[in-house]
Order: sequence, then C-alpha cells, then structure tokens
Amino acid sequence: MQRCLAWLTNAFPFWVLGGGVAALFVPAWFTWFSGPWIVWGLALVMLGMGLTLTIDDFRRVFTMPRPVVLGFAAQYTIMPLLGWGIARMLHLETPFAVGLILVSCCPGGTASNVVTFLAKADVALSVVMTMCSTFAAVFMTPLLTQWLAGTMVRVDGWGLFASTAKVVLAPVLLGVALNRVAPRAVGRLLPAAPLMSVLGVTLIVASIIGQSGEAIRASAGVLLLAVLLLHVGGFALGYLSARVFGYPPRIARTVSIEVGMQNSGLGVVLARRHFIDPLTAVPCAISSVFHSVIGSALAGWWRWRDRGK
Repeated sequence: MQRCLAWLTNAFPFWVLGGGVAALFVPAWFTWFSGPWIVWGLALVMLGMGLTLTIDDFRRVFTMPRPVVLGFAAQYTIMPLLGWGIARMLHLETPFAVGLILVSCCPGGTASNVVTFLAKADVALSVVMTMCSTFAAVFMTPLLTQWLAGTMVRVDGWGLFASTAKVVLAPVLLGVALNRVAPRAVGRLLPAAPLMSVLGVTLIVASIIGQSGEAIRASAGVLLLAVLLLHVGGFALGYLSARVFGYPPRIARTVSIEVGMQNSGLGVVLARRHFIDPLTAVPCAISSVFHSVIGSALAGWWRWRDRGK
C-alpha cells in the first residue's frame, strides 16, 4: 500500500499536467472547486507539509547554515527579479504581469522535496530550505510583491501578509504541533499526506485554468513563454549560484530545485483574494504545471547522467 501511495505521489507532474489540460477542454470537471474550496485546499496542502516536520528539522538549520542561507537568498532575489524582468521584457498585460511577479515572490513549493529525492540530491537540505522560505513568506511575499508590482496596480501589503499567515503559517504550525503531541496518529496519516497535497494542488490549478480557458487560449504564446522563462531561469541560476560559491553538484541540484519550484497554490489564493482581475491568478496556475514538469525532467536527466558515470 505504501509503495502504491509513493508511486502515485511521485507521478505528481502527470496529475498537474493532466488536470490542467483536461480543464481547458472540460472546465466543468474542475470549476466547482472555487472560492473557499481553493483556500481550504491550500490550507490542507500546507497542513500536510507541517505534519512531515519535526523539531529536529528546525535544529538542522544550525547544522547547515551556509547552504540554507544561500538557498534563501537565491529564492527571494533570483525569482522575484526574474518575474519582474520577464514581465517587462515581454510587455505582458497588467493582470498577467502582476500574477507572474506574485508567483515569483512566493516561497519554494512543497513538491520540491519529492523532486529532490528523484534527483538524488540532498532531501534533508531541501526540507529545511522549503521550511525556511515558507515561514519567511509571511513577510517576504507581501513585501516583494508590493515593491515590484506596486507600480502596476494597487497592492494591499497588509492584506497579503494576513492571508499568507492564515493559509501558510497557521496550517504548518498546526501540523508541527500535531506531529509533536500525537506522533502515532500522525504516523498513520503520513503515507497518504503527500498524495493528498498533490491532489489538492492539482484541483487548485485545474480550477483556475478551467475558469480562465478563453483568456489562456487568447494569450497562450506570450503567457506560456513568460512562465517557461521564469522557471527555466530559476532552475539554471539556482544551480549556477551554488556552483559559484563552491558547493558540490548534490547541493547545487538541491538549490536549483528549491529556487525553480514555487508554491504556486499560494500565488493562486493571494491573487484571488487581493487582486480585482481574476486573470491575475492564471500565471500562478500555469506555473504549477511548468515547474512540476521541468523539475521532474531535470531530475530524470540528472539520474541518467549519474548512471552513465
């Protein structure tokens, strides 16, 4: 049973890609998952992440501080500046530009830990990096979004702060607390938790794509190019930054994955709650598909290279 659950979880790129494509052709299958459902779906995903964390994970920050600091700095400099630069370079329509900047300012995605495992990189470091960027998102995501997108539309920084705390910080802390006080019960839930997170992200992504199908088809070329450039740039510059600072390939792969994969579900929720134009959420939804597929392909290529050596 556990092997089956692990196999289904590792197939998350196919879940997200399949859901996104299906939503374009049969949107009614997914558009029911909207409004409060999206918020609760993301909260469930973040709760699942919290359930996997222990106090020892927090202590690990002090045992590997340098790569954690590098990953943190790369996450909140490379991606936001890439998002802003690509939006300006491609002259994206305002809602798409704001959405691209918003998702670029989000923390590392929870699926990055799975991709790190598939890439034979440092899973423990990946968990710590994701944890640090997630907790910091309460401050960094609103601050960076207001700074980079504030010239295009009005950005409610305090509103973004409050929403991020509710849908990210609170569920993660609840998961950590449950893992601390009821480890046996959590142990029974853990095998299914990653798959539930994958399904939650898939429903969020497919719902947004289904609701905005016409707009996506109308702007498909430039919009898909913008999101592709964002994530390819994130993976490449994340890897390069670690190598420049002298880290071995295993750590460089981990930093690459952490930088290249965003918490797109958080971007969707924040876009829907705090920006008037619903199209702002579209780049966030497409981002989830792209970083999942690119990350998995990159992990497969690295494994293939390792076997060749």
